[in-house]
Amino acid sequence: MSDAQLDARFARACELAEHGHDLEARQAFLDLLAIAPNHAGALNNFGTLLFRTGYVTAARTAYREAVAQHPADPVGRVNLGNLLLETHEPGEARLQFEAALNADPDLAEAHRGLAYCLDEAGDDAGARRHRDSAFTGRAITQLPWRGQGRPIRLLMLVAARGGNVPTRQLIDDRVFATTVAVADYCDPGQPLPPHDLLFNAVGDADLAGDAVAAARLVAARSAAPVINPPERVGATGRVEVARRLGDIQGVRTPSIVVLPRIVLQGSGGAVALTGRGMAFPLLVRALGFHTGRHFLRVEKPSDLAGAVAALPGELLAAIEYLEACGPDGRWRKYRAMMIDGQLYPLHLAVSDSWKVHYFTAGMADHPEHRAEEARFLANMTEVLGQEATVALEGICARLGLDYGGIDFGIGPGGEILVFEANATMVVNPPEPDVIWDYRREPVRRVLDAVRQMLLRRAGVTSISPIANLT
Repeated sequence: MSDAQLDARFARACELAEHGHDLEARQAFLDLLAIAPNHAGALNNFGTLLFRTGYVTAARTAYREAVAQHPADPVGRVNLGNLLLETHEPGEARLQFEAALNADPDLAEAHRGLAYCLDEAGDDAGARRHRDSAFTGRAITQLPWRGQGRPIRLLMLVAARGGNVPTRQLIDDRVFATTVAVADYCDPGQPLPPHDLLFNAVGDADLAGDAVAAARLVAARSAAPVINPPERVGATGRVEVARRLGDIQGVRTPSIVVLPRIVLQGSGGAVALTGRGMAFPLLVRALGFHTGRHFLRVEKPSDLAGAVAALPGELLAAIEYLEACGPDGRWRKYRAMMIDGQLYPLHLAVSDSWKVHYFTAGMADHPEHRAEEARFLANMTEVLGQEATVALEGICARLGLDYGGIDFGIGPGGEILVFEANATMVVNPPEPDVIWDYRREPVRRVLDAVRQMLLRRAGVTSISPIANLT
């Protein structure tokens, strides 16, 4: 097949993807790759299509092949690096971004990704340099729109450092034409892009406090409806959430003490904590990190200095350990999403470890745990009880977020044990394996609720529910 014919096939596959014909685009890329298996554009764009539609493992395969076939091409490196960041593999992601910058030292996407990796490694100065390279003079980006007719113009505010609402599954690019503005790099003298709706996706008040403040200034300049007003997000740091929610009936929040690393790591660290009412065992963590990163349990005072030495950051949080172990010796962590004032069960992870996260809990290996999760998703109130459900509703009302989530356990007396409640909660479609079929409708309900909320706030009355969630 001639180069011109390959180019025509590639252009057709890209056109199908750009206009939302995902199944046809997928087949077109597969047909092209059957003929030209090392086609760089096809490997990368096919990977992007797979990633966007929830096939993360397949996307990884496509990106890795792109890198293997074209190691000097920075595009494949950045694509693979971004996927590795999303799957919590910053060490390998860093290698990809560094290789991309060796090929193109001015590539903003590689600087941005490397900044995230350096933040993860605790290199604040290095991360700042790469953020500046990525965003100075480049704070505004227009994302592709794949719809027809007149789109809804969405202005999305994000933080350069991360801690943003994961919106990949939330924003339909066949409906919304999205402009992304990095709030903490926005020029206050530059007019805002035209928009019908503003979505503040700066979500982590601990990690991105400066960006929350910057987003508040940007939002004040907008006349459009605002999703997740920055002032509400700014009140969802871990310490603030524990303080604000602790007096809700049926809710228990941990005591939290934030101290400098030099204090906690010194000989008087344990005394400093016990003098503030903390008891061992307790938890220590670097603020601004999620999914179990930089988060340790300290059994006794003599273990404190070693645990602190393993964490990044100059300020660290010591957190009261709330026992969520059930009578069967397993720990459970529930997640309920808060969408426009309503609660939606999203998942339940059952684990043999106190540090419970869905992607490490081994749910795929335990049909009895999946059955328990299915019962929670089918009827949250029946599983938790009416009092616990009312307590969750109290949390939802107190925080006032348009989009957010609550991670919680159940205490021995049936009380809600709040682990985390903020806007950064991710909603990912389940993998295509049939064992996850019971999760598809609950996830679909959450995603459809978000889309309906966005449309209502933008003044549009209705939209069809998401039709195909794989």
